[in-house]
Amino acid sequence: MIDDAIDAIKNNKMVLLFDSADREGETDFVIPAISTTPHDVKIMRKDGGGLICVAIHPDACERLGLPFISDVLNAGGFSDITEKGGDIRYDRRSSFSLWVNHRDTFTGIPDNDRAYTISELGKLVKKSMNGEAVNFADGFRTPGHVALLRGADGLINDRQGQTELSIVMAEMAGVTPAMVVCEMLDEKSGNALTKADAIKYGKEHGLVFVTGAQVVDAHNEWKKSK
Repeated sequence: MIDDAIDAIKNNKMVLLFDSADREGETDFVIPAISTTPHDVKIMRKDGGGLICVAIHPDACERLGLPFISDVLNAGGFSDITEKGGDIRYDRRSSFSLWVNHRDTFTGIPDNDRAYTISELGKLVKKSMNGEAVNFADGFRTPGHVALLRGADGLINDRQGQTELSIVMAEMAGVTPAMVVCEMLDEKSGNALTKADAIKYGKEHGLVFVTGAQVVDAHNEWKKSK
């Protein structure tokens, strides 16, 4: 199943990624940012319902100057409202960075605008990872409507959230490590969609379903082969 998921990502297709019952217990839509279309955004908005975010490799974040938003707020004198130890019961800290729109979008929220911002983010991350000199502010502004997530420096060795899991899937697939993630919610209960219902959705829509544990195991084997 994990091989099918990596192949899907390699071919710019969506997959469903469940982190862990011991963590968020949520399934996310996952797709490479660079190939994201307005139709993809519509699917995530309607069938997912969670936040549509872009998870970015920590090396690219360093090169692009993308911080953790909690660090920005702490430095700006807003430490009283930032996360404290124990605030997030399933994690040590949030991976949120900036919220951005591409400068060529209008309001930034329609499917077309968000897809353009997301795909252009993918292109910029690709240039950055290839060693090209880029200026993030030339193309993007904040505040905006696309949330950026900064991967932990050690990726899944430090944190096994959807952010890091999706990034290492990109690494294994050999695609640009900027991945769109969006939680699947249950319309009836208002809670996260159950794992069973996410698996059912995947079967009905031809989407591969994988778990965080499968991703971690596959990445460990992948690293041995490098």
